Formats: sequence, C-alpha cells, structure tokens
Amino acid sequence: MNDFTLNAELRSDLGKGASRRLRRLASLVPAVVYGGDKAPESISLLAKEVAKLLENEASYSHIIELTVAGKKQNVIIKALQRHPAKGHVMHADFIRVVAGQKLTAIVPVHFIGEEAPVKKGGEVSHVTSELEVSCLPKDLPEFIEVDVSALEIGSIVHLSDVKAPKGVEFVALAHGNDLAIANVHAPRIAPTEDEAEEGTAE
Repeated sequence: MNDFTLNAELRSDLGKGASRRLRRLASLVPAVVYGGDKAPESISLLAKEVAKLLENEASYSHIIELTVAGKKQNVIIKALQRHPAKGHVMHADFIRVVAGQKLTAIVPVHFIGEEAPVKKGGEVSHVTSELEVSCLPKDLPEFIEVDVSALEIGSIVHLSDVKAPKGVEFVALAHGNDLAIANVHAPRIAPTEDEAEEGTAE
C-alpha cells in the first residue's frame, strides 16, 4: 500500500533569505498551503520525506495527508520548484482539498499499445506526458491512459480522442484547445555512406 503522507512544521521566518537558510542548515523544504476557507500557511518539510514521497509517480496527482503542527488536512501538489542542476525540490505549493468541491490537478499520461505501430514500421512520439484535469477529489485519477495500438503511420491522437475517466474533465478541452497527445511517424533513416559521399561531392 502506498503511503501518501507528509509531516510539516509552521514557519514564521519568511522571505528568500529565510528559505535559503532552511534549505542549507536544516535540509528542509519551504512550502505554502493554499485554498479552502483557510488563510495560506507557510510551512517547512523534511527534504528527505519529500524526496521519498516523489519517488512514487502517483504522488503528483494523489491526495496527500499533510499534518501541520499536529493537525491533519488533505492536499494535492500544485507546483514544485526544483534546483536547475541538481533536480531536488527547493519550494512546494500545496492546495487544500475540500470534499464536494472541484479541484484541478496535473495528472501523468500512460501510453499503452505502442508495440502495434512499431510492428507496422512506425515510431511513436509522445507530444505530452501530463494533462490538467478538473474533478471532485473522489474522482481524481492517478494517471490518464492513452491507447495508441490502432494508430497508423501519419496518425495523431488528440485530446478529444482520449476517453476521460468518469467525473473527470480535461481543462484544455474545456477551453477549446484540442491538444495533440501522440503521433506515429515513419522512422528517420540515416543516409548510407554512398549517399553521404554524393552529398559531399555536390
């Protein structure tokens, strides 16, 4: 069973300098919790706990039980700021989840059936690896499945071709943006040595 929990402490020392000190001296990640009918809370999390949670891809789109100063609340990850070179999380934003109130979340895309187009001589390109969805907390999917097994060379899967899980709406489609999700193209064939030499001679 996956454990989607985090423990946090309230922080009163705010600002960029304070955040840098947290990261450097205490191996803590500064974060903010927004939403619901409560005021935003500035918190800090143990960096190693955050890293462990994020090892599971589902955590990005799963409801997390966040305990702040002994009080539990349900949240989802809204945004993560990572170190440009090292990749570790430098700051996190969480949104409170309210039962019966719709939320928006970024959900990973899982592609299935990629062997079929490859057997036909095509190559599958993933245009996007995640999608923004809107739904009630109870309907939040861990991922969106996209079947590309029926695609021919030259075919494109658009967002309107993807079946949304029950109770889930794709935000881009709601705004009239029918995104390309994946396509199948002919392999890019490298020129033979003879062709390359002819090109050079010309």
